Amino acid sequence: MEQEWKDKIEDFTNYLMLEKALSINSIKAYQKDVRQFSEFLMWEYGEIAPNQVEALHIRAFLLFLGKQGIQASSSSRFLSALRAFFRYLLLDDYLTVDPSAFILAPRLGRKLPQVLSVQEIDAMEAAIDLSKPEGHRNLAIIEVLYSCGLRVSELIGLLWSRIHRKEAYVLVEGKGSKQRLVPISEKALHALDLYVNHFRRNLSPTSAHSDVVFLSRRSKPLSRVMIFNIVKDLAQAAGIAKNISPHTFRHSFATHLVEGGADLRSVQAMLGHESIVTTEIYTHLDKDYLKQTMMDFHPRSPKYLSGHG
Repeated sequence: MEQEWKDKIEDFTNYLMLEKALSINSIKAYQKDVRQFSEFLMWEYGEIAPNQVEALHIRAFLLFLGKQGIQASSSSRFLSALRAFFRYLLLDDYLTVDPSAFILAPRLGRKLPQVLSVQEIDAMEAAIDLSKPEGHRNLAIIEVLYSCGLRVSELIGLLWSRIHRKEAYVLVEGKGSKQRLVPISEKALHALDLYVNHFRRNLSPTSAHSDVVFLSRRSKPLSRVMIFNIVKDLAQAAGIAKNISPHTFRHSFATHLVEGGADLRSVQAMLGHESIVTTEIYTHLDKDYLKQTMMDFHPRSPKYLSGHG
């Protein structure tokens, strides 16, 4: 039986290499995972050939991994390797039924995004040195990121011709060149005015860059790295220990909207998410917020009872 496993794993390896053209590292990972599964079978069940494997054996293996403290993401990787292996055996007519076909992958916990409080955003803005030429530009960058929930690529590609001041909307070009309208706050518009008066008007951009909103001191569009460094430096100056990036303002924008009572469909439209499932991650609320909501509105809360006593 052990030799049969070795032979089938070797055939599987050749298939991945020649027909799937996977990288060496990917192939080695598949080999290792399938081999570990075969060793588990021999240890737990004795002599079981690859064509004798059933769904219960795979489920037992995944359960074993969980008891060993293997994370769900790693267990999912094992299952992916086994699925590829048994699909190959099916294609090779070695199997008539794929035992992994109806095995559900372990649930992966969704990592909640890092979020800044309004006070932390205010602290970052207060840390900006407005006496420096780029100070008002950096303030406008932070305000637009937070006010509109833009991706950094959308920020650096923002054009003056797409800012509709009268209607207080910005036309944003997102992923896949898809456009969406996003409201912009009065505070962000005011910050843009100050940026123009204190920094932008002294620049001499080429015609190709004249419509680009955020420019460097050399009249060139800012890069993603430049925006990242501006945000990192301001967080450090404000004494914020969180690991943040420009995208943190997008998370904060969405989270604060949801906490304020905005419906998910509206937030989805403003963020430009294809699916509302992506937006649902922002329904996470901290425990203090939930507790305060209950205290304010639940009929059994002390506040409610005292008001109706």
